[in-house]
Amino acid sequence: MAQEPEPASLLPRPLLVVALGLPALLAAGVAAVGLFLGAGGKDAPADPSVDRSGPVALVPVPAPGAGSAECGALVSALPMQLLSNGATLPRRELASPVPPGAVAWGDAAHEPIVLRCGLDRPADLTPTSTLRTISDVDWLVLSEGATSTWYAVDRPVYVALTVPSDAGTGPLQDISTTIRDTLAKGPVDTRG
Repeated sequence: MAQEPEPASLLPRPLLVVALGLPALLAAGVAAVGLFLGAGGKDAPADPSVDRSGPVALVPVPAPGAGSAECGALVSALPMQLLSNGATLPRRELASPVPPGAVAWGDAAHEPIVLRCGLDRPADLTPTSTLRTISDVDWLVLSEGATSTWYAVDRPVYVALTVPSDAGTGPLQDISTTIRDTLAKGPVDTRG
């Protein structure tokens, strides 16, 4: 009884190893280059397709208390610049129509930091919400994508500060101090 010969491979073994290993090596190289060069890290140049030099356009949101005396006092007391991870961010002009009780800081290299005063009570504020206290101001933090919005929830008006994730803690500390010194502390309303 004759044995049948094993079928011959279409590719020689060394060529087969290279053909299978090359995509893995290429993927590892691309990953290494991405880690080395970064993809939009804090040292990366600003995206040239985004114009951050003109007025900041803000989406309108309900802010029934924005015209209040409390919001007027807070906006007047806010600093003209914020320190964010070593960068000094000046106040930015807001595009028309300018929402009352709103202020923004930033420059061409940074996403703007936006404060809004007089907002509705945040729907996510419940009796089980975790609050963070900074400079005697109680904050509810809501994170979404590359930004976080901090709601001051223990004052006569609700204040929201939206900051990019790379902004550091300086802006939040400065704004907390200003809120503490300007607006009276009150109870946190967690009723739905």
